[in-house]
Amino acid sequence: MHWTVGKVKITKIVELETIGSTRFILPLATNEEVRKLPWLIPHFANEEGRLKMSIHSLIVETPSQRIVVDTGLGNDKEGRKVPAWNNRKEPFLETMTKAGFPPDSIDTVLCTHLHVDHVGWNTRLAGGKWVPTFVNARYVFGKTEYEHWRDHSEETDKSAVFNDSVKPIVDAGKAELVASNYRLSNGISLIPTPGHSPGHMSIHIESDGEQGLLTGDVAHHPCQMAHLDWSSTADSDAVQSAATRRQLFSRFADTPALVIGGHFDAGRIRRDGDAFKFVV
Repeated sequence: MHWTVGKVKITKIVELETIGSTRFILPLATNEEVRKLPWLIPHFANEEGRLKMSIHSLIVETPSQRIVVDTGLGNDKEGRKVPAWNNRKEPFLETMTKAGFPPDSIDTVLCTHLHVDHVGWNTRLAGGKWVPTFVNARYVFGKTEYEHWRDHSEETDKSAVFNDSVKPIVDAGKAELVASNYRLSNGISLIPTPGHSPGHMSIHIESDGEQGLLTGDVAHHPCQMAHLDWSSTADSDAVQSAATRRQLFSRFADTPALVIGGHFDAGRIRRDGDAFKFVV
């Protein structure tokens, strides 16, 4: 699946798709409440009110760059809280290659934040060591985000993620730590969007008069546009998360921007009274 913003092409490479089984991350998004939002069906939820979500990477192609935004779960990882996320053996890199994006063709990896399901393919296991997957790429991490997890990964699962998917990139000299409002290249810049994590960033794209927004995990699902207070259980600051959603969605509800989520497909934000809705 792909979309365009001017001369920029965005391709989604799926690692894992789910329908339902999402209450652990959005406990207020019950089937009954979701069915009250008919604009979610069928693209973002099924008729029963079960949410459709995915873990995926977005490949952003400009005339001069190939950027991977977020890298999913990865293979061979251990110490994850979700049992199915451990010791995976999935053909994600083969899927990328078949789509026309072999790993050595990527020049930039950009992580919106450093949670488990956004950094896994930063590295791969080779000879018993974690090595960078994208050998020709610079890895762009938010400085605030990186320093937080460097200094606050005492819990076993968070330590595992940092040590197998983040620290090896720094040790290999591949990491570039940037400000949360960094301009990555002509037409691609970062927007500070804290709340889900301390240094979370979203990505703004401008090309040929068109705009795009890659939200990362500002929202896990479009239902949070109608219910700004439905913060994720994974948010580090639920109050800040809701405030960031309102601020970001207000900005892009008044433009024709294409919006793509970290766990949902593309659409456009529209105002709906005091809240918002999302339309394809």
